[in-house]
Amino acid sequence: MLQMIFVFKSSQGDVDTITMKHQDPIITAISEQIGDQKVLQAVIDKHAETGQPLMSILREENFLEEEQVARIIAAGNGIEFIDLSADIVDPIAAHMVTSEFANQHTLIPVTRTDNKLRVAMSEPLNLVVRDQIEIRTGCNVVPLAATSNAIRQAVRYHFNVQNATRQAIASMRLKQDADELNKAEPADKPSQVSDDPVTRLVWSIITGAIDTKASDIHIEPAIPDMRVRYRIDGLLRDTIDVPASVQQEVISHIKILADMDISERRLGQDGHIAMAHDGHDYDLRVSSLPAVGGEKIVIRILDKSAKQWSIDTIVTCPDDRQKFKSLVKNPYGMLLLTGPTGSGKTTTLYSILQLLNTPQRNIVTVEDPVEYRLDGITQVQVKPGVGRTFASALRSILRQDPDIILIGEIRDEETAEIAVSAALTGHLVLSTLHTNDAAGAISRLINLGIPTFLVASALLGTVAQRLIRTTCRSCKEPYSPSSEFLELVKDEFDASDNGQTIQLYRGAGCDDCDQTGYRGRKAIYEILCVSHKIRKMIINADNDDNIKQQAIAEGMKTLRKDGIEQVVNGTTTLEELQRLVDMEAE
Repeated sequence: MLQMIFVFKSSQGDVDTITMKHQDPIITAISEQIGDQKVLQAVIDKHAETGQPLMSILREENFLEEEQVARIIAAGNGIEFIDLSADIVDPIAAHMVTSEFANQHTLIPVTRTDNKLRVAMSEPLNLVVRDQIEIRTGCNVVPLAATSNAIRQAVRYHFNVQNATRQAIASMRLKQDADELNKAEPADKPSQVSDDPVTRLVWSIITGAIDTKASDIHIEPAIPDMRVRYRIDGLLRDTIDVPASVQQEVISHIKILADMDISERRLGQDGHIAMAHDGHDYDLRVSSLPAVGGEKIVIRILDKSAKQWSIDTIVTCPDDRQKFKSLVKNPYGMLLLTGPTGSGKTTTLYSILQLLNTPQRNIVTVEDPVEYRLDGITQVQVKPGVGRTFASALRSILRQDPDIILIGEIRDEETAEIAVSAALTGHLVLSTLHTNDAAGAISRLINLGIPTFLVASALLGTVAQRLIRTTCRSCKEPYSPSSEFLELVKDEFDASDNGQTIQLYRGAGCDDCDQTGYRGRKAIYEILCVSHKIRKMIINADNDDNIKQQAIAEGMKTLRKDGIEQVVNGTTTLEELQRLVDMEAE
């Protein structure tokens, strides 16, 4: 048996050393998991010297894996350790707690026998949580130790939108069968349960989208089943199919929640739903569109709690961040962001506004729609139906003594003229355009009818932006690049020319990324700063290619080059970059 040395100091400062055969089950369990007695003795010595708990030392020094720690805690406290997997969890038992509670405390009920509920917990000694479960369920909790990762996978499986909606769909089908049996009943007999399954289904669809960090929900009419898809990381994914027989009930329920007219099915409508989920407030923008087979519903999910619009977190590259800060230091002029819909332009502009938002500045925005509320900034919503267009709103804003103006999008000649005029009369103007690259924004302004000398005078810079999916960290694995990739990067990086090995990474696919190999997105930028030479080229109506080459000569990093850097450092993959950027354009 391992001997453990305890060191005690008396009040007089004398040191007493006691050596004894230690019978503590914690020490026995640690010894069994570590195996290396020298390592264990070093841990015990540090514990004796500092008084730091043994488990803290083991975690701090990374001596043990997560499963080993869980086994030690279980063995030392007489708790059963369970090698948890989703298939051994009873679905009925699992749903005795909410998904929010299960995720918050990393636990999941496994089985229920009579009045005993066996619960897998990452912290099985947490008596407060155990009491909460007993109050919620009315059962006596039997704690089981399990790894956090195994519990999260089981929670993800049993509380995902597919499983969460099965009972609701089954309830609706049972209701339909009951309606068939009761056809002889009076037609005006009120139904007391008709709303319950639909409410549960709509709630599970929305909360499932939030939990998977989807930006949009698409509810599309189809036969035999209505299709529900989530847009996650920029791409749509099939999620569940809902019986077409309840399609109208689901759509009507959503329209009621969004304060829309349920009787109007010939014209598109817009509405919004305010809701709270898992400690966050959400604003759901609902849009309906009449289509063949019924109405299509699209719901945009906006997290009102996500207000950390810091440019340091949005623009992660230090060089790009410095260029942005340098451009907006100017007291007046125009900065334009370009890119397709959904490329993160508004998020980048909001981060710039937060950088500039001080009590000394009057900042006003005109947007369509106003997606997020920004404290200390006046935001104006475009409403063409009452004559409040971008152009008319801008005229009003210019009479409000603004220092900085954000225009959601320059769509026409009138808006462009007012924006350029504002930039030339002492205002900093931020806006967006739809062009393929940074240089294209210059020709787009000219095509809208703005004279070249005014564009050259007003423009500070243009920025092209894309959002690329990032490789999943949980299943990231190395692989050797193809000859195609090496050919692409040989002109970009000296490493290829010097014969150095390039190590690339890609996601193999796991539960964390829904088997896609990607999780999350980040922005890549092409920042064109209008220099004295480029200003002359604009006045002379030089073409986009020449302006772009001049900007590259002055140090501009193109989308292609920025993207290749992200591939080389393992942030994303070549396939993802090729999906978003024309690799042959340069």
